[in-house]
Amino acid sequence: MSTPSWNLSVIYQGLDDPKIDMDIDSINSMLLSIREFNFDDHCIEDIQQAMITYQSCYKLVDSLETFSHCYLSVDTLDTKAHKLAGQVAKLKSVLKQAYLPVEQVLLTVSDDKICQLLTHEDPEVSEQDFPIRMLRSQVEQTMSVAEEQLISALETDGRDGWARLYQNITGTLKVVTESGEKISLSQAANSLNGNDFKQLENNWRGIQDGMEMNKEAFAAILNGLSGWRLSENEKRSKGRKIHFLDASLHQSRITSQSLETLMKVTEDNKSLGQKAGLLMARVHQCQTMKPWNYLAGMPSTSNEAPKVYSFEEAINIVQSAFSMVSKEMGDFVALMVQKGWIDANPTENRRLGAYCSGFSSTRTPLVFMTWGGSLSNIATLAHELGHAYHNWVMRDMPHHQTKYPMTLAETASTFAESVVRDYLLENAETREDKLEILWEDLSRCYTFMINIPVRYHFELQLYQKRSESELSADQLCELMSQTWRSWYGPSMDEADSYFWASKLHFSMSHRSFYNYPYLFGYLFSTSVYSQRSLKGQRFHDDYIALLRDTGRMTAEELTQKHLGQSLIQESFWQQSIDNIKLKIEQFELLLDQ
Repeated sequence: MSTPSWNLSVIYQGLDDPKIDMDIDSINSMLLSIREFNFDDHCIEDIQQAMITYQSCYKLVDSLETFSHCYLSVDTLDTKAHKLAGQVAKLKSVLKQAYLPVEQVLLTVSDDKICQLLTHEDPEVSEQDFPIRMLRSQVEQTMSVAEEQLISALETDGRDGWARLYQNITGTLKVVTESGEKISLSQAANSLNGNDFKQLENNWRGIQDGMEMNKEAFAAILNGLSGWRLSENEKRSKGRKIHFLDASLHQSRITSQSLETLMKVTEDNKSLGQKAGLLMARVHQCQTMKPWNYLAGMPSTSNEAPKVYSFEEAINIVQSAFSMVSKEMGDFVALMVQKGWIDANPTENRRLGAYCSGFSSTRTPLVFMTWGGSLSNIATLAHELGHAYHNWVMRDMPHHQTKYPMTLAETASTFAESVVRDYLLENAETREDKLEILWEDLSRCYTFMINIPVRYHFELQLYQKRSESELSADQLCELMSQTWRSWYGPSMDEADSYFWASKLHFSMSHRSFYNYPYLFGYLFSTSVYSQRSLKGQRFHDDYIALLRDTGRMTAEELTQKHLGQSLIQESFWQQSIDNIKLKIEQFELLLDQ
């Protein structure tokens, strides 16, 4: 099996497929029909029909957006894909504006009227009680329809334009290797997860050079995005002052109290993350970790070269591990490969990172990553296939109930990583093999309990300072360096001062604070995973029930229903950290032997 590229024919045959234009015509027709409904008189039938039409329209727009982004992920310079992405971005904005009068009605009508609205045979209407409840919780910061439509219209070429600029710069940026070869930024970044230790520092410094060369553009992007959000919050601050975290908390479906408890317990235990880093440094035969090697695979403690896995080997490992949870999970991995719904083949102008997406209209999950052959790459593959499985088990549900928040989205992905790691550990024959597998637990702990809080606290300070003035590139570097040192402490002696520029998540336009949900998911999924051995055969059914509720409950409600615990209790988070501590101690014991 060669490293796969996508087969997207389940939706379109290519960027020239006539069906694309036909679907765009259908979208425009549905947009016209939404505008023709009578909302002023709060006509129940018209509002219900508008809700149904909106869902149908949204699925087409969302699928077109995903399709164009798939092509741009593989080649950021694809001009046809850029053109389609621009068209779809406009359509998405127009759809949002067209539906705003319906949302205004849903926000302001009486509870009795909402009950009447929900009495409809179509589940796209009758089962919208949760999204309507979430919408109505935002009533005090919602502006008039005209104001909301203006903001939506300006977002496409304003706020979202900053994110496109970042993608364009990083998609074409080249890094010079030690041999003088020029490679893409995504290839250089992916190499930091590998085992070619001679290249790590050179490639990392090459990335730093690229960030420094473009630092003014990257600083403008960060200032533009944060400034936009702060200005929008100011305009929305009518009933009360809107805090810059409010939008993120709403998207994550958690309370500020839950977030504060999560971050407090993590800070109380940051020595555990630092210990993981120091143990990793021992294996590297260094006093401390370095910003170029903390993502890498484990150096060999013998004379053998680190194992390089083929993609076929990786798929077999993930499928076998998933099958230990349930036959359905294992069969799903085979289906993803058979259908061509995974793209992992390195390409020249490839985008950074890995992700899971999907087509709303066909409920098709898609996985994107860049294969490098390391054990870390296997973890990434498992992570994204975990996301895909989450989407797959919800494919029969009303579309709006499949929109789970990022906090809960990381449940299935991080769970999948744990499943694969434990499978590998159970089948490991040598001390070296066991250390290499447990290394991934150290690496995860170091990332989630140290690196993620660095991102979160950097962004907190960014918004606090940005409310007073713009920050220069040098100020952003200093802020990142200070935050880095405060969390990494004795475990790393050099800061990644340009991390604010090289990390894609800071320059996304559709959400801020794309960081703490990963920590939430890491610890939450650890709690879910601990139920596997306790429940035995019952576990998979209970796990599926939990996943299916992620799109129709807040995180607090889900935790109470399925785990019988509270997110504002420090003990909930501490028990997960205590389980992680056992893995760190297991590694240390093996290392000392």
